[in-house]
Amino acid sequence: MAASVFDSPLYAQLFATGEAGRLFSDSAAIRAMLLVEGALAKVQGSLGVIPEISAAAIHRASMEIQVDPGAIATATGENGVSVPGLVAAFRAEMNAPEHAQYVHWGATSQDIIDTALMLRLRQALALAEADLRDIIAALALQAREHAYLAMPARTYGQQATPTTWGAILAQFGMPLADALEALGALRASSLWVSLSGAAGTSSALGSKAAATRAALADALGLNDPARTWHTNRTPILRIADWQGQVMAALAHMGETLVALTGSETGEITLGGAGASSTMPQKQNPVRPSAMVALHHQFTGLRGTLQSASAHQHQRDGAAWFAEWMAVPQLSLSLAAALQHARALSGGMAPQPVQMRAALDGNLGLIHAEALSFALAGLMPRPEAQAQSKALCLEARAKQTPLSKLALVAYPDLSPQVFDPAQNLGEAPALALAFADRAAAL
Repeated sequence: MAASVFDSPLYAQLFATGEAGRLFSDSAAIRAMLLVEGALAKVQGSLGVIPEISAAAIHRASMEIQVDPGAIATATGENGVSVPGLVAAFRAEMNAPEHAQYVHWGATSQDIIDTALMLRLRQALALAEADLRDIIAALALQAREHAYLAMPARTYGQQATPTTWGAILAQFGMPLADALEALGALRASSLWVSLSGAAGTSSALGSKAAATRAALADALGLNDPARTWHTNRTPILRIADWQGQVMAALAHMGETLVALTGSETGEITLGGAGASSTMPQKQNPVRPSAMVALHHQFTGLRGTLQSASAHQHQRDGAAWFAEWMAVPQLSLSLAAALQHARALSGGMAPQPVQMRAALDGNLGLIHAEALSFALAGLMPRPEAQAQSKALCLEARAKQTPLSKLALVAYPDLSPQVFDPAQNLGEAPALALAFADRAAAL
């Protein structure tokens, strides 16, 4: 097995990351850093920090020059960061020392690396947004169609009361809609430019430090934090928190689908994938299982990122290095989970016959709550609960449906007490409300 499933040809389809995979490669990192260096030079030229002719040359070169990651590996190993080697290689490739001397003026390695990371995270969020919109739309379409399709709800893995498949789809989709709506605020609060110099004081840029940082943010389409964030990793943590909220929602979807596709229920089918190597009767829930596995990985890495957020003094190598290890894997874990969710959201098929059998099975005990409230119209509520529990115990002991025992004991009860369609509560409304919300996103 490869060190990472995201870099593995063998597991490339099981943990596919879509376009997001291209954002977290060495080449993508270098390209983003060169874009930052070029934009920095351009704004510094316009502000008179460096000669405008040199700024133009640097900016043009940043769009044209390519630096091989392997060519700066030795320097990166020696320096602990890639920027010194990258700047040296870039200056050499420019072959114009009179202009190249102004590359990286007043910046430090962390400014370039952090800002370049934000450029890539911005793209990762955009890709996640597109996936979320597709997933929500597909879930909403089914939620509206199956708003009244009754099936058992389950708590602690056991049948609880009736619900609908549409309501369960809404339960999958509502947190995703929340996340989608939160993206604007997340971008504003977290996609920051960094330009604070060696110790966070921007001393090399003097009186033009603030103006340069603001202009760089504008040039790159990022936000100006108006301060250093070398040791304040809050923007990274906020992005990871958002990713974690989406991942948790997808893992809930995955866990639920694993259960609903099991041989004991079979209330949902997922298509033709999931063959067993030895048991021809099986169809394993591969995509839901992968989503849950990715959530497990994400959770561990999220702890690493939290630990790495505690930096020492004004800059910290060890904490920063740990962040590099975690952030790409967090982003790719979410990207892979979203790919599975996209495929599932349009391919899930409810099985009404199995759903009805599940509602009618287990001696009809799923209607125990409805029975207790119906009896509360004939007697005090505590007594009604006690009578309902006694009837449930009798049903199990005699293996007789609850409805038969209850209607014999209380002839005035309406048979509708045991009709799932009459005991759906707000389930249909929840499904339709989600569908309406999704249409408005």
